[in-house]
Amino acid sequence: MQNFDYMTPTRLIFGKGVVEKLPQVMAQFGNRILLTYGGGSIKKIGLYQKVHELLRGCEIVELSGIQPNPKYDPSVLEGVRLCKEHKIDVILSVGGGSVLDCSKAIAAGACYDGDPWDLISYKVKAQAALPIVDIITLAATGSEYDCGGVISRTETNDKIGYIDRHLFPLVSFLDPTYTFTVNRKQTAAGIADAMNHTMEQYFVEDATLLNDGFCESMLRSLMVNGRKCLENPEDYTARAEMMLACTYGCNGILALGNSPSGWPCHGIEHALSAYYDITHGEGLAIITPRWMQHILNERTLSRFVKYGINVFGIDASLDKWEIASKAIEETYKFFESIGIPMHLREVGIDESRIGEMAHHIAVNEGLENAYAPLTEKDIAEIITASL
Repeated sequence: MQNFDYMTPTRLIFGKGVVEKLPQVMAQFGNRILLTYGGGSIKKIGLYQKVHELLRGCEIVELSGIQPNPKYDPSVLEGVRLCKEHKIDVILSVGGGSVLDCSKAIAAGACYDGDPWDLISYKVKAQAALPIVDIITLAATGSEYDCGGVISRTETNDKIGYIDRHLFPLVSFLDPTYTFTVNRKQTAAGIADAMNHTMEQYFVEDATLLNDGFCESMLRSLMVNGRKCLENPEDYTARAEMMLACTYGCNGILALGNSPSGWPCHGIEHALSAYYDITHGEGLAIITPRWMQHILNERTLSRFVKYGINVFGIDASLDKWEIASKAIEETYKFFESIGIPMHLREVGIDESRIGEMAHHIAVNEGLENAYAPLTEKDIAEIITASL
């Protein structure tokens, strides 16, 4: 078991109607609020109006239009400008993980005098950040319970996972009813995203029985409840359990004491969505079974056997290689069964830039240190197999 130093300062407020506590929570941080959100969904479900009603008397500045795969320019830069111009006290992120990821970068950039990209690219370490509160409307990324976010810079095809201890939200509101209107595509992508977060922490060299149990039950829960959410979008129990599972996905608790993973599927997918702006969860679902097949060997076999038996219930008396192969097949079939396109060509990616992307990943993602080390050639082969 590996040493670790763990802290999570985020307060989770979970359940129906919990947003009513927003005035008391926000009062702790100040009166000048930057409200960040994406498109029009929070207006359609009445949450935008509810927030304004609850925060009457506060000075609210708005940053809207934050996109999936949030962009450094314009969203992060504009948010930083607004914070400095209006002397913002606190950021209120309302929406999904992309809005919150963007808000985290803004929070750090607002307390820095230089180019915010210095922070995101780790050229400079953040010394402070504005406090962040969020109301989550899409279960997927787990950004509400971690200190990281992913930011894209279009002109350089960079998509960077920015992690810093100053970026934990101080309070996260999780009301599963706000996810009832999430469409099938985004619900399925959220399931795949959270499942891959779990798998990235499961497929490691040194793991504990405790963490394996956490990860295996997470995966089973996401599959069972994810299907229920797709069948009945207003199944509160299913939406609630899926939301909580997604929240646990990235805050590190699933991997305490484990050896590092390297998060190879994320490393590969970040390039795919940086170059082609595809849906992150779909990209992960496409890449994951091909990555699994590519790294299956004598050294990794036992992990796949355990995964197959404990997650999918595959007969333990079968030959180990058969169990591993069936586990990979079941992973593919599950993603396919919830409506995710399982080939890169289906999401607009062809072979024309494979070499360029593989090189970008090999140089920038450090996957030579992953659980199963990946060279540029390995990465190109995984992407090719995913076409």
